[in-house]
Amino acid sequence: MRPLVAGLLTTAAGAGPDPAPALGSDQRLPGGHDDAVQVGDRRERAAAGLLGGRRATTHWSTARQLAAEYPEIEVDADPIFIREGDVWTGAGISACLDLSLALVADDFGEELALRVARQLVMYLKRPSGQSQFSVPLEPVSTTRRIEDLRHHIAGHLTAPLTVTDLAAHAHVGERQLTRIFKSELGVTPSAYVESARVERARNRLETTDETLERIASTCGFGTTDTLVRAFRRRLDTTPTEYRRRFRTVPG
Repeated sequence: MRPLVAGLLTTAAGAGPDPAPALGSDQRLPGGHDDAVQVGDRRERAAAGLLGGRRATTHWSTARQLAAEYPEIEVDADPIFIREGDVWTGAGISACLDLSLALVADDFGEELALRVARQLVMYLKRPSGQSQFSVPLEPVSTTRRIEDLRHHIAGHLTAPLTVTDLAAHAHVGERQLTRIFKSELGVTPSAYVESARVERARNRLETTDETLERIASTCGFGTTDTLVRAFRRRLDTTPTEYRRRFRTVPG
């Protein structure tokens, strides 16, 4: 069987003794894969029906568009790559290097995949998915009420911002508030509040040297434990690891 690989599959053996073999886009693989095939871009593959009924990933910036244009595809924007039966999809050029390593591990074993990863100076498996790299894409507000609520949340992140508080601010019942959020933004009020706090914390981690205790307090988490749990839930990483990878100010 010829597995469809949605992304570039070419790797290059680095310099050094006994280099790992390079895998080109049409080389035969002696393991379970007959060979690896690159077939057009993501939209061409979707239009051809090759991803219909399957779970697939793509770059985080175009995931919503792919899901809207092809609702028959179960688009998951977070994984670096996804294997769905004999179809593999990757999140971008560099993500497909990770996909290539997974193919190497599948056919040749983890030991050889680790050698290839070392030659390429990259992780054999990245510590988490795309979410920690993505920029939040705010849905467009269609009513003045939800826009006012979003501005209120952004300006009062250290307040409790419970469903009761938000409903009182919007002069609606709690059930109606939940329906408004799900209809307009696709999430519950509490999930939106947490995502807004995480985004503010991300900015503080990237651009300041504030302590985690300070960030937890000023972003509305209260405690560092709550901050850590929110980062693990939203970004599949910790605040400390996120700062180490994305800090833009001198340490």
